Amino acid sequence: MLDLSQLTTEQRNPRTARIDELPTLEMLQLINAEDQQVPLAVAKILPAIAQAVDVIARQLAHGGRLYYLGAGTSGRLGILDAV
Repeated sequence: MLDLSQLTTEQRNPRTARIDELPTLEMLQLINAEDQQVPLAVAKILPAIAQAVDVIARQLAHGGRLYYLGAGTSGRLGILDAV
């Protein structure tokens, strides 16, 4: 079974550990720098994402379903996709 506690997304980010102590400008610069890491990480796995999209699209075209699981923002985005 997958140990979710070991996922990077579930770990504390040491670069933002003391973000609440920073001056506002430095805080915003840090948030901006961390946000820039997202497209870099996505770029590394684009082939896998493309493969998943192709499989899902093929299944949907043949009457398959796509189930979303999520809470908070991810849950709301799933609802938006459904309407």
